[in-house]
Amino acid sequence: MKFTFVTLFENLVSFYFDDSILKKAIQNKLLHVAYVNPRDFSVDKHKKVDDYQVGGGAGLLLQTQPLYDALNHIKIKNPDAYFVFAAPAGKPFVQFDAKRLARKKHIVFVSGRYEGIDERVVESFCDEVFSIGDYILTGGELASLVMCDAISRNITGVLGNENSLDEESFEHQLLEAPSFAKPIVYANKSVPSEFLKGNHAKMSNLKNELAKLKTQYFRPDLFFLAKTRR
Repeated sequence: MKFTFVTLFENLVSFYFDDSILKKAIQNKLLHVAYVNPRDFSVDKHKKVDDYQVGGGAGLLLQTQPLYDALNHIKIKNPDAYFVFAAPAGKPFVQFDAKRLARKKHIVFVSGRYEGIDERVVESFCDEVFSIGDYILTGGELASLVMCDAISRNITGVLGNENSLDEESFEHQLLEAPSFAKPIVYANKSVPSEFLKGNHAKMSNLKNELAKLKTQYFRPDLFFLAKTRR
């Protein structure tokens, strides 16, 4: 899988791949990460990339020309690239999307800045628009990283134990069951006794019931959805 980040600030993204699972995935050639800066495509002698909105309005927009030319450059060199934009207007990014997009060969994350991106650029290149929440960020880099991380975990070989994907939150419309580590007793609180008896069938049933209870408490909307689909 190849990820390309279109951003004015590469350093806001690149650090995330310097450690842990994604670093190993890059070393093992499961992932390849590249960066494209729209400023490199600006025809302005000062490499300016922002301008006032047509018709007025607070804040600046990314200029159309540098971003358009940057994305067009990527598309010409990579015809199979899949362009993903992050914006408040997008549909909510969920685990199903992460699993689905993990089957792509090349995803291009386009990170807006200032007051956003000229709509003509979105219409010309965008394959999908996602939102990671009903709040506003200073740029699209964080949202792009969130989606990249979620997608990467679903690529074969990236996680050390592929079976861990089966028990994660949002599988089967349920949150993941509570987890426990050693010691067995800490601060006068014990791990559930059923987890200590070695009966895997009973442990599995208990985890399923705990997952339901956790979902019902923290995400009643998700619990209702899971209940109606059973």
